[in-house]
Amino acid sequence: MYLTDERVSSARDVKTRGRKPGGKRFLLARRLSRGLMLVALAAGIMLAGGFLSFVQTLKSYRFDQSASADGIVVLTGGSQRIADAATLLAGGRARRMLITGVNEATTRAEIEVSHPVVAVKGCCVDLDYRALNTVGNAIETRRWVENNNFRSLIVVTSTYHMPRTLLELRNVLPGVTLTPYPVAAPQSHGDEWLTDSETMRFLVWEYVKYIAAFTRTSVESDPENSPFVVLFGGRKPLS
Repeated sequence: MYLTDERVSSARDVKTRGRKPGGKRFLLARRLSRGLMLVALAAGIMLAGGFLSFVQTLKSYRFDQSASADGIVVLTGGSQRIADAATLLAGGRARRMLITGVNEATTRAEIEVSHPVVAVKGCCVDLDYRALNTVGNAIETRRWVENNNFRSLIVVTSTYHMPRTLLELRNVLPGVTLTPYPVAAPQSHGDEWLTDSETMRFLVWEYVKYIAAFTRTSVESDPENSPFVVLFGGRKPLS
């Protein structure tokens, strides 16, 4: 039995009835959307896991009370940092100390008034006024280390700032032994990050800056001549 042209056309209409125009494109877009959602979910899980690891790292820092080194480098950002570093120097833990990132308006005399130990050890304390951020601290520390032929350092900074500081220093001083000396700060208390929103925001932002620094140091050869420093840091590292 043969179908007439009219019946064949009617049968085709039944098969295609209900199909939306561009159905294949819609299906492809939906699959692509789902794929992007899965990628975003996986990235979110990785970032969350990385943040938890970051917080645990902050809680794991412990200074070996018997440790010593050729030099001590302390990054400005809190008076307690300089006080602790000066105490280490006075205790014979190192031969010389660098205070990096000193404000241009701050004189040596003012630092000595606030930290008498610096006055006592004035011959062995160097001040760096050029560093404007952590990258600049690392660059100036490298120059200081090379000028003094040091092979080991005690690094003094706040606990929350330690991971990024060590990352930057290891990037420019691959052959130098670094011993962290974490200085407690309100934002460093990892036990409070779940209950204190301000601490949470602070640590998340520091973690973001750590990821940016990690990404940058993975693709650059030297931060002093790297175009990525300003791109990632938003400013020049040195004045």
